[in-house]
Amino acid sequence: MVTGHHDGHPHAMVTADAEWRQNVQWARLLAWASLIVLLTEGAVGVWEGLAVGSIALTGWALGGGSEGLASAMVLWRFTGDRTLSQTAERFAQRGVAVSFWLIAPYVAIESIGGLLGRHHAETSVIGIGLTAVALLLMPVLGWANRRVGARLKSGATRGEGTQNYLCAAQAAGVLLGLAITAAWPGGWWLDPVVGLAIAGIAVWQGIRVWNGHNCGC
Repeated sequence: MVTGHHDGHPHAMVTADAEWRQNVQWARLLAWASLIVLLTEGAVGVWEGLAVGSIALTGWALGGGSEGLASAMVLWRFTGDRTLSQTAERFAQRGVAVSFWLIAPYVAIESIGGLLGRHHAETSVIGIGLTAVALLLMPVLGWANRRVGARLKSGATRGEGTQNYLCAAQAAGVLLGLAITAAWPGGWWLDPVVGLAIAGIAVWQGIRVWNGHNCGC
């Protein structure tokens, strides 16, 4: 693929084509990296969240599955004839939006139940470590994805970067809640409150993705 104005110079056209292909390869590599990280933290987070009874940790981990779909979308988007297909990207975006809406009710119901029942989550060292790693790693992936997405003029890749930033922001909230709960038993209510916030963000993000605004631009 050659885009832009190259004054008809063959060397410029070949260079642009090579750069575009290189950026596509970077987009795929970053998508695989994001997908592996999100699925790993999602699996561990759900297991640990259910084990210690942390609604916020469980909700954040489930959200990682939805965010992983954004990475899968980029891989699908830049494979074969779909590389230049806007229809394929739009279809995948709506699938991601629905996945967010499926998660939100569960997290919201569990959060409300936790508040009403005064549910106390147990201390989770694994959860604290997992969210701390996500808080450090996800902004880096987000920055890289948005940079490559800008070069490719790909809303899908930029959207994946936005998902990485969202994961980091939610990880910060969960990490704060887990740390406070561990140090102050009276702060038990913070866990379900963070869970409610995650549910609200999931609904909001689903609406943005459905309407095609997930690129954050």
